[in-house]
Amino acid sequence: MRCRCRSDRGAVTVEAAIAVCGLIAVLALSLSAVGAVIAAMRSIDAAAEVARLVARGDRSRGTDAARRLGPEGADVSITVNGDEVSVTVTAKPVPLLLGLRPSGTAYAVMEPGAGDG
Repeated sequence: MRCRCRSDRGAVTVEAAIAVCGLIAVLALSLSAVGAVIAAMRSIDAAAEVARLVARGDRSRGTDAARRLGPEGADVSITVNGDEVSVTVTAKPVPLLLGLRPSGTAYAVMEPGAGDG
């Protein structure tokens, strides 16, 4: 007599396909998160360097440094308020992380005689 309990046939294949899709999704999100961390670190480094250069009175070199050191296509905001310099570097949105925009901010105090350069 033949058993008619073949309802489980192919279940392992479906479970494996779902597991592989889940692993791919986790890998993609993980790589995006690593990219966001790298962009944030580059933004912080660029902001610190730009703040130092602007505080020395070298604003044009500061914007050039932001282009070289910061993430590609980053927005740079330089604010000089009296003798205080505030620089924010904001990267482009990270793919797969719902528009997360890593950024870095640095502050410095203008050096004596630096002017508004």
